[in-house]
Amino acid sequence: MAKRDYYEVLGVDRNATKDDLKKAYRKLAMQYHPDRNPDNKEAEDKFKEAAEAYEILNDDDKKARYDRFGHEGVRGSGYGSQGFSDVNDIFSHFSDIFGGGSIFDDFFGGAQRGRGKRQHAGTPGSDLKITLKLTLEEIASGVNKKIKIKKQVVCSKCSGSGAESGTSTKTCPVCQGSGEVRSVSRSVFGQFVNISACTNCGGEGSVVDIPCKKCMGDGKVVEEVTVSINVPAGVHEGSYMTMRGEGNAGKRGGQPGDIIVVFQELPHEYFTRDGDDIIYDLYISYPNAVLGVEVEVPTLNGKARLKIDSGTQHGKFLKMRDKGIRHLNHSGSGDELVRVNIEIPKKLASREKELLKELSEQPNFKKASNADDKNFFKKFTS
Repeated sequence: MAKRDYYEVLGVDRNATKDDLKKAYRKLAMQYHPDRNPDNKEAEDKFKEAAEAYEILNDDDKKARYDRFGHEGVRGSGYGSQGFSDVNDIFSHFSDIFGGGSIFDDFFGGAQRGRGKRQHAGTPGSDLKITLKLTLEEIASGVNKKIKIKKQVVCSKCSGSGAESGTSTKTCPVCQGSGEVRSVSRSVFGQFVNISACTNCGGEGSVVDIPCKKCMGDGKVVEEVTVSINVPAGVHEGSYMTMRGEGNAGKRGGQPGDIIVVFQELPHEYFTRDGDDIIYDLYISYPNAVLGVEVEVPTLNGKARLKIDSGTQHGKFLKMRDKGIRHLNHSGSGDELVRVNIEIPKKLASREKELLKELSEQPNFKKASNADDKNFFKKFTS
């Protein structure tokens, strides 16, 4: 089934501000929240659809790609839908809007759901940020990069439980498994209940009897691992992709974090980049520009022959189709643009000066001068 236009999903126009997007999304989230629509698959799907639309349009880079290429421009490899599988995933991803679920607490009892979840899972792992340097050749066609990083992984001795072999976890005696502690204070305005994470269990609701000696009860240790990164063709400087669940392991069974891969484009020996096109500066002699010549030029995939027609002017661009960078999440490639530069020698031999003076008297060369032919050629022969 084809996806609906993201602007249509949120009910906003293409010039909507981020505040407009946020308000529209909050309204839809409240309307289709699963707690308000129990056992309603259609409402749940609309809830996820709204989250996906907001995730794209609220990100400047993804929004630009969507506006240019539609759904194809934001599909896969960290561009496009995050693939929200459940409501908790959406709450986690948009914590700035949901506040960890708290903006729905008054309507749906979200805080209670959050406490129950903490009781059965450890602390989530943190995200890792990696800057990946890429050559223009790698960007042009896409590449798989394997790199070594140090990150927190699940402890192999206790399998992430944090408990020494033969022992287990138990309910926290301080918070009784809720992961929270409450304190009551009174003032002239009445009674206030303050809720905070339990310091004894770190908000997890459980503690270990005897901590694992390898991980000291955390359920995770630092190790060097090899990460495989599939870089799509067409990425650019500063763009990024998200590798879900590949970050630091969570504490005592908590969800792992993500790896955020930020791309850095290395300078190239021959080419400069202009979008998905590449530009190459070709230098030829004045006689070759006048008479024409066939030359060999570098490409991202080797070399190619290029014909320079007679009378080619300085600064002219010659296009080599499909020799550029493959479009990101889109078929086709950019072009290689060869810019012709005519080299003027700084020093001339006597015979060369004589020949140029003779040429300057010929009709075609007189026609090419701006004003006085002799003065025009004098700067090249002096």
